[in-house]
Amino acid sequence: MRSRTARADEVTEVQRIEVASGAPFREIGMADVADMPPLPREVLAAAQGAGRLRVAVDAADRTVAFAVVELVDGCAHVQQLSVDPAYARRGIGRGLLDDVAGWAAGEGLPALTLTTFRSVPWNGPYYARCGFRELTGAEVTPGLAGLLAAEAALGLDPADRVAMRRPLA
Repeated sequence: MRSRTARADEVTEVQRIEVASGAPFREIGMADVADMPPLPREVLAAAQGAGRLRVAVDAADRTVAFAVVELVDGCAHVQQLSVDPAYARRGIGRGLLDDVAGWAAGEGLPALTLTTFRSVPWNGPYYARCGFRELTGAEVTPGLAGLLAAEAALGLDPADRVAMRRPLA
């Protein structure tokens, strides 16, 4: 697999991948998460236009995973990372995170951040294996605190949400 900036015509495929990647949440009793709508086209189009929608593609240049990155408190924040379930468990997500880290380092950013579920195996524990560390309450920046609050307002359990950081030095 290789990674690159998404093209404008790939936004619909990115949405399809995001919806498909929600299915495993249903299998662990988190149907509300599985049923969440994908990021709106406008959000994805804006990220694509800014060069912050990265995709992993197969040998035929078909999108199989994506990452949406935004800037939060001076860091590259991974807003969404999704892998098509047909391509799961092949290191594609980790490769895409490494691609995003390379992009962020090239932009002079100090770290990657994200918010995720602490207890879901392919979330918090996975990101820890990818070099992220859970932030303590005092380490959570204002922007990350705002994202966690917005997630709680959407109904995500704040006790199971965590902010994580991966330094780029």
